[in-house]
Amino acid sequence: MNKRLVSLKKDSMSHKQVLISTPCGRNPRPTGAGGSRLRKQKEVDITKELTKCKEENGIRLDLAKTQISVLPASVKELTQLTELYLYGNKLTMLPPEVGCLTELVRLALNENSLVDLPDSLVNLQKLLVLDLRHNKLNEIPSVVYKLSSLTHLLLRFNRIKVVGAELRKLKHLTILSLRENKIRELPSTIGELVNLTTFDVSHNHLEHLPEETIGQLRSLIRLGLRYNRLTSVPQSLMNCTAMDEFSVEGNNISQLPEGLLSSLTNLKLISLSRNTFTSYPVGGPSQFRSIDSINMEHNQINKIPFGIFSQARYLTKLNMRDNQLNNLPLGSNLQYADENPGSKLEKFAD
Repeated sequence: MNKRLVSLKKDSMSHKQVLISTPCGRNPRPTGAGGSRLRKQKEVDITKELTKCKEENGIRLDLAKTQISVLPASVKELTQLTELYLYGNKLTMLPPEVGCLTELVRLALNENSLVDLPDSLVNLQKLLVLDLRHNKLNEIPSVVYKLSSLTHLLLRFNRIKVVGAELRKLKHLTILSLRENKIRELPSTIGELVNLTTFDVSHNHLEHLPEETIGQLRSLIRLGLRYNRLTSVPQSLMNCTAMDEFSVEGNNISQLPEGLLSSLTNLKLISLSRNTFTSYPVGGPSQFRSIDSINMEHNQINKIPFGIFSQARYLTKLNMRDNQLNNLPLGSNLQYADENPGSKLEKFAD
């Protein structure tokens, strides 16, 4: 068993400081009285940063990756701030005094250990961007639903299970990321967020989507549904004609609504990989008219319909690896993936 090496070192004040060298090769870390002085010095430095920002009337304060676990209440004096960066720290809570920063438009709290937010944040009615990625939230804090000015709400990699119907109040949202949580269903009110251009709910536990209201998101360009538990997608998605990418990789889908892909006339990329498709989507050659890349690997498809790519003038990549194909149709301008990952694709013969 590896033993820790303990050495003694005198600092400039002749106090003894213990340094512990760990087997993993990290730099010695101080313990005891010396370590306490270093931590106190760090806290003093944060206080100095707050004082300096106030004296200079700064509108941007960056305390990212400063190892702080507590934000001093004196932050309330920085009422001129428009941007506050606190990411990459050890915060488990915010002081209610943050609610005094009513000019904030950007608040970065990602990569902490937050489990909730203070209700006083309701005063931040100019806030546009709220970044809460990589925290320990079990639910969306109730105060978030009251921040009606938000345009970007980032909640990736938390522990969220439920999305409240109150989400409808955030009507100015253009980007919403709920990726990598534990969400089983979305509220039907999601359809009221008509300004959404990017909605990512990949890597969750979704079993279905709101049947009608999801199709009200007509401004959507990117919809992330990868790696859920979906067995189907709503036909109402046909209304989301601005989408340029359609990916349902890693679900349990065996077919798409007829004509869905044909309706999405701006699509460039389609990924239906790692599902249970036994045949190509119903919709004929027109569904691939604007597509340049198709990924259908890891399904159970045994043939590529003759002429299915007759209108696919932009198609350059077709991935059918790990299906049950017996033969390939003739075509042009295509690359085809063989069983060797990463290999260059062989063009179909003309």
